[in-house]
Amino acid sequence: MARQTGVWRKQIEGYNAFIPFDLPPSPPLEFDDEMRAMLSKADRALGRLDGSIEALPNPEHFVFMYVRKEAVLSSQIEGTQASLRDVLEVEARLFDPQRPDDADEIINYVAAMNYGLQRLETIPLSLRLIREIHERLMRGVRGHHATPGEFRRSQNWISAVGATLQNASYVPPPPHELPRLLGALEHYLHDETSLPLLVQLGLIHAQFETIHPFLDGNGRMGRLLITFCLCERAALTKPVLYLSHFLKRHRARYYDLLQAIRIDGAWEPWLKFFLQGITEVAAEATETARRIVGMRETHRDMIVHELGRGAASGLKLLEWLYQRPMFTVADVTDLLKITSPAANVLTTKLLGLGLIRETTGHKRNRVFEYAPYTALFLD
Repeated sequence: MARQTGVWRKQIEGYNAFIPFDLPPSPPLEFDDEMRAMLSKADRALGRLDGSIEALPNPEHFVFMYVRKEAVLSSQIEGTQASLRDVLEVEARLFDPQRPDDADEIINYVAAMNYGLQRLETIPLSLRLIREIHERLMRGVRGHHATPGEFRRSQNWISAVGATLQNASYVPPPPHELPRLLGALEHYLHDETSLPLLVQLGLIHAQFETIHPFLDGNGRMGRLLITFCLCERAALTKPVLYLSHFLKRHRARYYDLLQAIRIDGAWEPWLKFFLQGITEVAAEATETARRIVGMRETHRDMIVHELGRGAASGLKLLEWLYQRPMFTVADVTDLLKITSPAANVLTTKLLGLGLIRETTGHKRNRVFEYAPYTALFLD
């Protein structure tokens, strides 16, 4: 059945802007056999992921790195060059003149994610909270001039470099349409009855990207919304479902399918793509959680059997490395309240066991990495 998802309306300035209809789609979505099967598979994958996280001895071992991996990938979709290792070095306060300047954008993403999750404990997901999160996402980085935390009051557009508003590939709704469109989207954020949750999330993400309510940061904010919705609806106990890995691998198709919704009313192909992404990233995350459990137990056994009287300090350091996988001997001294020579001895023993590696090649000011752990997230 033919479906329109909005109207292209000529503005007085001469360009055409797209104004989407409110959710849910009309006529209703068509749930063919393929869609139902994909939805069932995605639901099962999400359930397995949530169960695997709950089974972890310390779920934060997983969450810490996974949030940062998502921050890197989501930001890279928007053109940043910084890597996960760059972010870990910044957080460990390690100076590197060769590090890309845009690492701060990823640090902001992590801060925005953590802020949003904390705020969800006291207020519902809303336009107010979206603005607050966006302000932290864009604070002091590229795009900070574009009114962080405020919905746009001027026209934006999506295009290739050098294109203008007149020949843009997509022009979102004009600013005077935003209050009504965003009010309707906020209402739909809390509609728990009309469609399965994962289908709703696919609709919400696409609608947010279509409205494009900020001058900058819409892609990252729209991907954050997926995780916030899952946590608010208690579909996940921890924020561990991120689509950016999948969307980066299929970036061109991602953008093409969003545009096909606007041009052809093609909600179903987009939703099938979205559900496939949920299934794949949930399975990947479940496997990573399983590997963390096995690795942690193996490394704890190695420390207990090989370090003798130093095992207690070694185990304490090991647990700390899940939150600070890049470190110096001075960090070990501060953590364990031991002398610098003792910290050097312990670090050398972990090097000998293959649990850490030295990253600089220098004799002094050395930096170490809990490489087996970071390797799980650096693909």
